[in-house]
Amino acid sequence: MKLATWNVNSLKVRLPQVLQWLTDNPVDILCLQETKLTDDKFPVAEIEAAGYQVVFSGQKTYNGVAILSKLPITDVVKNNPRYEDAQQRILAATIGGVRVVCAYVPNGQSIESDKYEYKLGWLSALHDWLAEEALQHPQLAVVGDYNIAPDDRDVHDPVAWAGQVLVSDKERAALQRLFDIGLTDAFRLFEQAEKSFSWWDYRQLGFRLNKGLRIDHILLSPALAARCTACVIDRVPRKWEQPSDHAPVVATID
Repeated sequence: MKLATWNVNSLKVRLPQVLQWLTDNPVDILCLQETKLTDDKFPVAEIEAAGYQVVFSGQKTYNGVAILSKLPITDVVKNNPRYEDAQQRILAATIGGVRVVCAYVPNGQSIESDKYEYKLGWLSALHDWLAEEALQHPQLAVVGDYNIAPDDRDVHDPVAWAGQVLVSDKERAALQRLFDIGLTDAFRLFEQAEKSFSWWDYRQLGFRLNKGLRIDHILLSPALAARCTACVIDRVPRKWEQPSDHAPVVATID
């Protein structure tokens, strides 16, 4: 099974890229974040024509998540049942015996903002819910844009970023709590090139100069981590016309 996650930063704009990427990389499951579409505007027909079933949860202009799958999708849950939230950021489903959670973690804006406190509260509630999910689903994958770089290896300039949102101690501690449930960062199961990132700012030649962060993750339960044989970041779509500022991350699970 190949499982991928990609923050597409507007599916309306990025649909051609998604369809092209799936042609080039026919993964079994693709989780999307920041679709930025209300459900009535979701391109179901185009995605089904590409050979994928799809479930989605969206809103206008912001957020929005979707799961595309070549395999049947069952037991769909929208949002965290332990956390009341008007923002559409979580979608869970069972696919091929694997419980897949697609998550778009709040950005947090800045550590002085209310949005930072919202992010920390949201992550705390996510932990509590996932702890329950992990007990019910030994094969659990929690994937998406976490908006957290786990450690300084995942930051192009740790000194410049020190203490800022996406790398702050409280955010990293919240991510560590997810690891403590038993979830593993699939990317770090394998030797990886230095300066491997999944997001680059559109401004200041971010991608060309590789000034990025690794904030998109595939977290796997012990049963899945044991079967994971590869995890890569695909930089290719970031080079395309009108790209998302994020690149897909792909895990292979035998």
